[in-house]
Amino acid sequence: MTDNTQHQQAATPELPTQYVPADVEGKLYERWVERGYFEADEHSEKPPYTIVIPPPNVTGSLHLGHAFEHTLIDALTRRKRMQGYETLWQPGMDHAGIATQNVVERELAKEGKSRHDLGREAFIERVWKWKNESGGQISGQMRRLGDGVAWSRERFTMDEGLSRAVQTVFKKMYEDELIYRAERIINWCPRCLTAISDIEVEYSDDDGELVSMTYGEGEESLVVATTRAETMLGDTAVAVHPDDERYRHLVGKRIKLPLTDRTIPVVADTHVDPEFGTGAVKVTPAHDPNDFEIGRRHDLPALTVMDERAVITVPGPFEGLDRLEARSAIVAALRAEGRIVAEKRPYVHSVGHCSRCKTTVEPRLSMQWWVKVAPLAQAAGDAVRDGQVKIHPQEMEKRYFDWVDDLRDWCISRQLWWGHRIPIWYGPDGEIVCVGPDEEPPGGEGWHQETDVLDTWFSSGLWPFSTLGWPEQTDSLAKFYPNSVLVTGYDILFFWVARMMMFGLYAMDGTPPFHTIALHGMVRDQFGKKMSKSFGNAVNPLDWMDAYGSDALRFTLARGANPGVDVPIGEDWVQGSRNFANKIWNATRFALMNGATVEGELPAAEELSATDRWILSRLDTVVAEVDAYYEDYQFAKVSDALFHFAWDEVFDWYVELSKTTFMGGGRPAEVSARVLGEVLDTTLRLLHPVMPFVTETLWTTLTGQESLVIADWPAMSGFRDKAAETEIEQVQQVITEVRRFRSDQGLQPGQKVPARLTLEGTAFAPHEAAIRQLLRLTPEGDAFQATASLPVSGATVALDLSGTIDVEAERKRLSKDLGNAEKEKAAAEAKLGNEAFLAKAPDKVVDKIRGRLAKAEADIERITAQLAGLPTG
Repeated sequence: MTDNTQHQQAATPELPTQYVPADVEGKLYERWVERGYFEADEHSEKPPYTIVIPPPNVTGSLHLGHAFEHTLIDALTRRKRMQGYETLWQPGMDHAGIATQNVVERELAKEGKSRHDLGREAFIERVWKWKNESGGQISGQMRRLGDGVAWSRERFTMDEGLSRAVQTVFKKMYEDELIYRAERIINWCPRCLTAISDIEVEYSDDDGELVSMTYGEGEESLVVATTRAETMLGDTAVAVHPDDERYRHLVGKRIKLPLTDRTIPVVADTHVDPEFGTGAVKVTPAHDPNDFEIGRRHDLPALTVMDERAVITVPGPFEGLDRLEARSAIVAALRAEGRIVAEKRPYVHSVGHCSRCKTTVEPRLSMQWWVKVAPLAQAAGDAVRDGQVKIHPQEMEKRYFDWVDDLRDWCISRQLWWGHRIPIWYGPDGEIVCVGPDEEPPGGEGWHQETDVLDTWFSSGLWPFSTLGWPEQTDSLAKFYPNSVLVTGYDILFFWVARMMMFGLYAMDGTPPFHTIALHGMVRDQFGKKMSKSFGNAVNPLDWMDAYGSDALRFTLARGANPGVDVPIGEDWVQGSRNFANKIWNATRFALMNGATVEGELPAAEELSATDRWILSRLDTVVAEVDAYYEDYQFAKVSDALFHFAWDEVFDWYVELSKTTFMGGGRPAEVSARVLGEVLDTTLRLLHPVMPFVTETLWTTLTGQESLVIADWPAMSGFRDKAAETEIEQVQQVITEVRRFRSDQGLQPGQKVPARLTLEGTAFAPHEAAIRQLLRLTPEGDAFQATASLPVSGATVALDLSGTIDVEAERKRLSKDLGNAEKEKAAAEAKLGNEAFLAKAPDKVVDKIRGRLAKAEADIERITAQLAGLPTG
């Protein structure tokens, strides 16, 4: 053991009779932080292990998704710390441009003010004030959960150092012609009054209307359809397919645009699908991305007909109307002119919404700043293809490639005040100058800085290296970059992960930001439904932590964490995990009361009973299993393996089988007490990454050592004893079968029954006392009558049930059960013997029937033995 976990010579304090998480968790966490256990030393010679926290929004609060992800990251980092790594879990928060600005603007609205009343500088000061006073409540909630992050290194994406990184990357990319300014169609939010990127648009199937209307007159007319009638005011052409015979006579001609004094051309473009609708489409280059491309190919003008709030700006009867008001008014006007051919309501179609405020997005022609992503995306894809970065689970690679291989240029400018202001200065004669962090901006009359700020994902994309001091070549950067693993949800694979890959490979000379991307699913309710306030199934994790303790919530979340798969969770599952924590507590109290200790070396093998050898052998197997599962990010399997080992094997079998040993005292009791101490010591270490609070309390009490946080991770001892495992399995079979028989006979668990044990060979002889105690079997006595006999696993247990059961009634019940089992067996055998059925049935169905056959055969064997054991006279 390392020096910091050497045993302290002190009396072992007693544990309270009950575990009360609220009495333990807060104090323990503050002790860990005060002692610096979670801090990272860039000068350490230990190998590094780095994970960045996906930075939560400064406006956010802890939700179950956070709690889930943080539990997994904390488990990984706690284990690696115990394994001797210099572990850095990097904390911090994102400035969340639009979300934060919206929060502060709502506060101003309560005062009857807007940001324009304050002006840009005063508004930004107001946002910083809000951030310092009200933002970041999630940090305190992370402490409640037990997050082992390096708090002294906490960063914020608007910190001075991170702002320097943003400016450095921007200037480098600008000079490398990877950032440019252009007028393109963007996604515009009329509520947030800013451009948003493609990945910030959420699509849903909404009820709308499809209106078909006539353009032109007489033979020089055609019908077009639209769900956005208001955009017709900006039409500059009608497009048809070049091979569509119906419209060949119109191509090149101009037709009258209804409700206006304009004529527009009919153009031929292969983008048009002649089989869809009428085969003719209206072209609005300033308000539709596909129409914009048609407009570029045919040199069409782009007429903007709405302002930034989606209000019509075209002079005439519709000017000043909101887009939805204008839609109704224009359809009414067209109807009055007899131009409406068909109206379909409701017409369900896919509609884009702002991911933050849910307002319907408006495609809009706008001058914006863009990142040329093709070379960056190519590098991000190649890094996974060539094995530099592994995606786990591997089947998620396809989704990653589907995204990065088809990325369009990224609109990075936002019409906000809160955020990283774009470091571009415009001169009076059209000059454009990009200014780096150590450069003075140009001065003089007419020079001004770009008013737009950068997309939040631009700065968060630099997170793995900007938080370590880049662009300076710091010791932290040299030690902790690249990250060992990124743990994040598959839902932001495209938002954040792809951005970090592109920036990391670009800025860090081809070194990707992490070695592994471990993707997890989303937390859902117990019925598999997405959690949402609107659904009424959203859960505040703090409520469950208050009720059941943080360990219970963490264990429940980890136990549901299969790679890349959504995680259902219900309150009763958290209750079950609370029961597990209580079980650990009570078993450790029992162990301490019976002298369990970690003092001294383990006794020699010849001093160990078969029960001792069995549990030590199983312990070594579990250590190996847990290690393998962790390396494969199989958190659910880690949790399940430890749950069943701790509850079933240690507490329900080893402790129970050893009770007679402890009652007998002497050297055997000392040996088992040392073995029990060893098993608990290792089990608590294995459980610590997922259940840190209860394990810390129990382990320090058991061992007298400083803290599990800095204790050694268990290594495999190499102790395996298959013979002992087989022997105890046979003992378990005897006990399990007799317990089932007692239950079948309606005997109460505590009811004592006279019994004769015939233990063939020597394997069972040492366990007779334990078997009798666990089964409530008394010595046979002079008046013993063997009314039931159970042959089980090489042993025979004869029971005297005279006076305890109605033999005839029991015989009838068992005979009926036997008949049902034989029918089940016959049915299963018939299906499995049918070649035609086997040829057509899915493997799962066949396997299920085989399972039914096996169960029926086992039931027949069991019931037959019970019938044979009943008295005959």
